[in-house]
Amino acid sequence: MKKVIKKVVAKKSVVKKTKAATKKIKTPKKIAAPAVRPFPVPPSMRTEDYWALLNNILDPELGVGIVDLGLIYDVKIEGAVATVTMTFTSMACPVGPNIIARTRYEMESYPGIEDVNISVVWTPVWTKELIKPEVREMLFNQ
Repeated sequence: MKKVIKKVVAKKSVVKKTKAATKKIKTPKKIAAPAVRPFPVPPSMRTEDYWALLNNILDPELGVGIVDLGLIYDVKIEGAVATVTMTFTSMACPVGPNIIARTRYEMESYPGIEDVNISVVWTPVWTKELIKPEVREMLFNQ
């Protein structure tokens, strides 16, 4: 009987020591995942000066800035390199090469930029919903 009591007491002391040791271990803090930037970048997040700079490039048919038309999906600047992700209203856009050249020219004039990469994408597909609401109302009464 004494052996059984000693074993039970010994087990209880091991449990207490284990619980005490567990309390001393600090659990690591959770590291937040980096925020995922929406794509295309919504108008509310287009706060940097280069968005306004690019909006000076007008669509020759509509006379509206390409940012307001929703053609510029994203701009990322890493060091002295700017990467512009953009689209057109159609794959057969006759002024596409001209808009690309103007986009490159405008971004090269942005302070600190030495190189510009332009990526033309077709996903997501451009739709009228990408046009700035005030401009869409003006153009289409929608």
